[in-house]
Amino acid sequence: MLLRSAQLDAAAVPTAPFPLLIAHDVLQPDALPALTSDFPRYRGAGFFPHETGDCGASVNALVDELTAPAFADALGAQLGIDRLSRYPALVTLCRSLDRRHGSIHTDSQSKVASALLYLNADWPRDEHGGCLRFLADPKDIESALAPEITPVFGTLTAFRRTDNSFHGHLPFEGERHVIQVAWLVDEAARDRKTRRGRTSRFVKWVAGRADRWFGKNRDKNAAHLD
Repeated sequence: MLLRSAQLDAAAVPTAPFPLLIAHDVLQPDALPALTSDFPRYRGAGFFPHETGDCGASVNALVDELTAPAFADALGAQLGIDRLSRYPALVTLCRSLDRRHGSIHTDSQSKVASALLYLNADWPRDEHGGCLRFLADPKDIESALAPEITPVFGTLTAFRRTDNSFHGHLPFEGERHVIQVAWLVDEAARDRKTRRGRTSRFVKWVAGRADRWFGKNRDKNAAHLD
């Protein structure tokens, strides 16, 4: 087992307008080298749907653990969601970000809950870009409800999607390894998001470096709230 699921019981549950949790050390420490080596090497930046052929054995095993019914239900219990495993899960992975990523949003209404598991060996102490923030104000990235989340190995955060589950991060460009699991309202939503993600991956493969240009000067408080 790669996951230390018992760490969910020790998770911080900040007071917020929507259910969220922040857990640390949820991965076996000795798994870092394998997970780093087995992480997919995407050409474009952003999140792309999980494909077993892109990943090595340890990453695929971790995805299996993250989407197992027992783990989903334990996470759901912390978020006040009964039997989270009854909702179809969509797994996406991100190796790197461009500065346009991370604008403030709530997630789409087709999401029930999301979890983000970070796999970076370390993170610069003075680098706030790329560190997720849960927010009280959809127009202010500084209105954090809890300390920003440094995306280091073994840190997991999860939240229930609501109309005010605002989150985002300061602009960042570079490698930031993360696995995201989103539990969706139905299979149609998962299929739609999977198709969209595959199309995005193809476009970024074709566009290459041009993708970095779009939104590179975005305002830190930029939001998309549809």
